[in-house]
Amino acid sequence: MGTANQVVVCTGCAQGLSVAAHVLRGRGVHRVALESPGHPEIQHIIEEAGLATVPVPVDDDGLNIDALQCQQVEAVVVSPAHQNPMGGVLSPARRHQLLAWASRISGFVIEDDYDAEYRYDRAAVGALQGLAPERVIYVGSASKILAPALRLGWLVLGGAPLERAIEVKRRVDNGCPAIEQVTYARFVRTGELDRHLRRMRSQYRSRRDALLEAISRYCPGWKVRGAAAGLHCVAEVPKSVDIKRLVERSAARSVRLYPLSGYTSRPPVPHGLVFGYARLTEREITEGVRRIGRAAAVAGH
Repeated sequence: MGTANQVVVCTGCAQGLSVAAHVLRGRGVHRVALESPGHPEIQHIIEEAGLATVPVPVDDDGLNIDALQCQQVEAVVVSPAHQNPMGGVLSPARRHQLLAWASRISGFVIEDDYDAEYRYDRAAVGALQGLAPERVIYVGSASKILAPALRLGWLVLGGAPLERAIEVKRRVDNGCPAIEQVTYARFVRTGELDRHLRRMRSQYRSRRDALLEAISRYCPGWKVRGAAAGLHCVAEVPKSVDIKRLVERSAARSVRLYPLSGYTSRPPVPHGLVFGYARLTEREITEGVRRIGRAAAVAGH
């Protein structure tokens, strides 16, 4: 996907996205397409760099490339391996379309690869950056691999954008702490990272399975999407259930919910919830969904 001299180390994914956005601005980019629904922080980061953002819808095959091509944008941010939050995987046909679009308009793709290491029911998906290194800026981090508090991320890019990224990063903070980088490098080199990921995949799969079983049992009729990979999934809630009331009733039962409405600022607003399961035990997951099911029975009347 790239060589060591194409990597710019950052203090996490957020800084990586910010550096990438400033690189794009320096390359003459003014408008950037974002997945909708998408992670709300990405919009804030891109706009703080002085760029306008344009929403593009997603479905089970990831970003809608036909809709993208109708927009007057010079770049796009995508999460092709596990769309955040809906969980779709960018299909092979759309991957080809996306890279062809970037090549045709001399545009750029920011690839947000935030949790591709965790997959359960499907094979790994290759990075877009390796297919078009001159057009794709890859953003990765250790947040989902190890811990968000580690604050270790990276960009992979080449050519003139690489030189610009190095300069932007130097101006921001003149580099990242070296101890964490050396420790992480040894973790990779000795094979401990691979062993850690195998252990955690097994644990997270058990938690994912507990969540799916609990939703099926206590929330019948809810459709789950994006459960084949990652550390979260989405549940589409029946229209008969008032989401606002459900959030309130669940909070009264000590369960915090994350509506999909928080992942988009533009209509149509999806009627559903985002379920993260990384930090909970199987028992906590089951009990939490049981309480949500009871709250939904009240919120639906």
